[in-house]
Amino acid sequence: MSPRPSRRQTLKQALAAVALTAAPSFASATTGEVGGTAAARASLERLFGKRLGGAALDLAPRGVHPWYAVSGKAGKVSITGDSPVALVRGAYAYLRQAGLAHVSWEGDRVDLPARLPDADTGRVASPFGHRAYLNTCTYGYTTPWWGWARWTREIDWMAAHGVDMPLAMEGQEHVWRALWREFGLTEAELAAYFSGPAFTPWQRMGNIEGYSAPLPSRWIDKKKDLQVRILGRMRSLGMTPILPAFGGYVPKAFAQKHPKARIYRMRPWEGFHETYWLDPGDPLFARIAGRFLALYTQTYGAGTYYLADSFNEMLPPINADGADARDAAYGDGVANAAATKAKVEIDPALKAKRLAAYGKAIYDSIRQARPDAVWVMQGWLFGADSHFWDPSAISAYLSLVPDDKLMVLDIGNDRYPDVWKNAKAFGGKPWIYGYVHNYGGSNPVYGDLGYYRRDMTAIASNPDTGKLAGFGMFPEGLHNNSIVYEAAYDLAWSAGQETQAAWLSTYARSRYGRTTPALDAAMDQLVQAAYSSRYWSPRWWKSKAGAYLFFKRPTATIGEFPGHPGDRAQLDAAVRALAAQARAFAGQPFFVLDLVDAVRHLASLEIDDQLQAAVAAYRRGDAAAGDRARRAVEALALSIDALLGVQPETLATWIDDARAYGDTPADAAAYVANAKAQVTIWGGEGNLNDYASKAWQGLYRDFYLPRWSRFLDVLKAAGTGAFDEAVVTRDAIAWERAWVAADTVYRRERPADPVGGVQALIARLDEARKNRNG
Repeated sequence: MSPRPSRRQTLKQALAAVALTAAPSFASATTGEVGGTAAARASLERLFGKRLGGAALDLAPRGVHPWYAVSGKAGKVSITGDSPVALVRGAYAYLRQAGLAHVSWEGDRVDLPARLPDADTGRVASPFGHRAYLNTCTYGYTTPWWGWARWTREIDWMAAHGVDMPLAMEGQEHVWRALWREFGLTEAELAAYFSGPAFTPWQRMGNIEGYSAPLPSRWIDKKKDLQVRILGRMRSLGMTPILPAFGGYVPKAFAQKHPKARIYRMRPWEGFHETYWLDPGDPLFARIAGRFLALYTQTYGAGTYYLADSFNEMLPPINADGADARDAAYGDGVANAAATKAKVEIDPALKAKRLAAYGKAIYDSIRQARPDAVWVMQGWLFGADSHFWDPSAISAYLSLVPDDKLMVLDIGNDRYPDVWKNAKAFGGKPWIYGYVHNYGGSNPVYGDLGYYRRDMTAIASNPDTGKLAGFGMFPEGLHNNSIVYEAAYDLAWSAGQETQAAWLSTYARSRYGRTTPALDAAMDQLVQAAYSSRYWSPRWWKSKAGAYLFFKRPTATIGEFPGHPGDRAQLDAAVRALAAQARAFAGQPFFVLDLVDAVRHLASLEIDDQLQAAVAAYRRGDAAAGDRARRAVEALALSIDALLGVQPETLATWIDDARAYGDTPADAAAYVANAKAQVTIWGGEGNLNDYASKAWQGLYRDFYLPRWSRFLDVLKAAGTGAFDEAVVTRDAIAWERAWVAADTVYRRERPADPVGGVQALIARLDEARKNRNG
């Protein structure tokens, strides 16, 4: 196993070459079917090697539900499925159930015996027609520096987990650039328009324009070539990628060149400057949308599903002057609970009429270029802006689009679980049920395995779901909490047919090579303690982003923090139970990774408690107690930072990947600044700083700790006297920006003895608690 998926070759072991076998029922098989079998074989070889030498792959006709079946006897294995994805999924499920393989973002464990075990799975069918994956935001939080090797790995991961409907958002800037050139924008205007690589998703959705500009033309060209290969690989595996379409946002320069067009100045999102949205009823909308799809098809080929999100945390203009879209409160209710915008009056009849017209015009703009296409939209806005998108508004927006020509991705059911019910299953439109789980790529240890098990079983059997078309995971960022995604996509195929205890034991055997009753019990404790939290509520607290208090911009009000989700006492017991197994499993890299994750999470929660103690002590004038708590914070933070060198990602690897993507020194420097900004200050003058905070080596030691130390220095000096937090915050902002701009070299530092480091960190935890409580 390699700590980085794109460089994992050292731990790969063989899985035999899969022989192409045409079943009798495929005497009339098409070239695509044979090609699909070849694509499945190639994926299996990349994932597992060449040790399934006598196996047969057989593509069978599609039925009511996607399915696969695996049989094996005397070391010979046969895999049948209704798609290339089903074949790869079937092979992986068979190997994992036998404890022989595990595929994750952290790398692979593959250990095949000379003779493969017997199997007879019968027909394993998914209750969900599609298994969707990815989020528009993933393309900023995770993929901006990915090349073909990393994308090859991710597509194989998708196939192994049975994903057949990924969002494929790379490469679209190449088309946008060509489009806006045709509509008269100059190179200088284009340079001022596109945002930097780590922020392109919000550029595409109309939230920002020109942030961290210019976007190097070399990045645009590389991503264009990359998308050609991505789509070719996805299509060869029988996947149906979701492609981009025009949602209405136009460059400011375009708006200035067309003063008579119905273009609305939209609100400044999160402290950025305003953006501009073209009314779909304006003739220009259809022209732009049609030309975009024509150029896209010319570049990347035709698709079926096209994503157009016009109102991601942006409200539709209803009144004639569009002021309602600029002045109303918006967005995630937790993040913006303190919004004090004045209520804007909207005539209900006008609202329904306008929304219906918008929906119809957006669909028509896609249909004119791709008559058989399906408009796809994310349903996040219906939960995040539920004050605007009441059931009647949702119904009106969807009402004039043919039922089979719109698909809603209801992505946020772990955050807003009642959207589909309030929308009456989206009025007969096909829709995908799913969870975001991860926000900003931020990585506290959490999820809710029991909830997913209950919820997915219930949704699959609910008679009121209308045209439910699939299930999906829609994380904003990847590379953390792999157990959540393994569990969810397993459920997408089996819908809870295996008990959670049995599933956990199989998971441990496949990931760590073996398990024991003690390890099974420790895993169960960890799930009950940490993986029973559906939503990580501290990510927003008092409009401050960040996974932990330690990751948030400092404030003296942290004594008001209500606490973290999960059972801390049980988490402590689980960490100690896992640590007790550490010497026996020290040779299994995945076990070490997971143990470090669990203990750093526990220790990060303790840091938050110590920060609260330090702030309270300094404010009451007890400098000695404040200093004790600060020493505990420093000791814990530095110990965590040292341990995190075992993890796949660190601040150094993130920056190194950004730098390596640059083709010139100037591009490389811009990418590094982009990368550093995204995981810290983000941008704007709103609430986004620390939204993409990471529990990474380098950030604990060199960003979070010194930022809090500066704050606590001032707080200690103030004592019981006056403390002007606004002044201190301005200083912190200046320090953060200087940190992003600094040309500092970071290096990954791997701990020589991570298991010993875990034991030492547990001892420091005990000492810190003793001092805090006594």
